[in-house]
Amino acid sequence: MMATEKEPQKRVVIYPTDIRKITGRSERGSRALLEKVRAFFGKEKNAMVTVEEFSTYSGIDQKTIYSFIT
Repeated sequence: MMATEKEPQKRVVIYPTDIRKITGRSERGSRALLEKVRAFFGKEKNAMVTVEEFSTYSGIDQKTIYSFIT
């Protein structure tokens, strides 16, 4: 990598569309899973869920998650 090139930024937040790609669940099922992750971490209803939190909850490696969402 050249000194002027920057490494691409990785997203921090995961969305229902990403969960659909990773798990094959429906949109509704993906949203329900995000709600379960929020409840697990004690987050508010509309709080963002990070890739790290989803990884911890689901047991799916972050590297695998990023391969689906980038």
